[in-house]
Amino acid sequence: MGTELNNDTITTAYAHWAPIYDLVFGAVFRQARCAAIAAAERTGGRVLEVGVGTGISLPDYARSTQLVGVDLSEPMLRKAHKRIHELDLCGVEGLAVMDAERMAFPDGSFDVIVAQLVVTTVPNPEATLDEFVRVLKPGGEIVLVTRVGADKGLRRAVEQLLTPITRLLGWRLEFPWGRYARWVEQRKGLRVIERSAMPPFGHFSLVRFGKSIEIPAIQEDYLEVA
Repeated sequence: MGTELNNDTITTAYAHWAPIYDLVFGAVFRQARCAAIAAAERTGGRVLEVGVGTGISLPDYARSTQLVGVDLSEPMLRKAHKRIHELDLCGVEGLAVMDAERMAFPDGSFDVIVAQLVVTTVPNPEATLDEFVRVLKPGGEIVLVTRVGADKGLRRAVEQLLTPITRLLGWRLEFPWGRYARWVEQRKGLRVIERSAMPPFGHFSLVRFGKSIEIPAIQEDYLEVA
């Protein structure tokens, strides 16, 4: 059996990744990061970036965008704080160490949730997505940059074979689109807005979910009697 992802495994892995994260992942995922930011800013409003990490994406947001960032890794957030200070990123309201599955925000706190390379790194992906929905305002969007695993075939077999290694590194490979599809189908008021392949190699996608605007129930006092 492969090593299971848990918060201890993840925090240990990303403490090691923190010093080299920008070098390893910066250029590779730049196009995907910019696509996610553009999608978030089309919706506008207050943005929560979950898994903000070293803050590598923060300078690419418009200065007028209201941003909050959370991450489980304190070493990664230390680099993010340094970046905010050095670049005077005045749109960032704050950063906090926080578990993506149990965030300390009231319901409906944000207009957009951005999570880049997060869903496949958390212990309970569906529960984490549910938490995104909870803190999202009606009419808002969840914007993901995420690896989409193969549903079948040779690539699926290779992903399963490499699972014990990648989990030690802090992520999972074996996360096919079917899991996202089943999740959204079982959540009333959610819909898939977009799924677009992103580099490298099209194994990653920009995925957008929309949360329906809630319509208040009509009170009986206002109903006309025929």
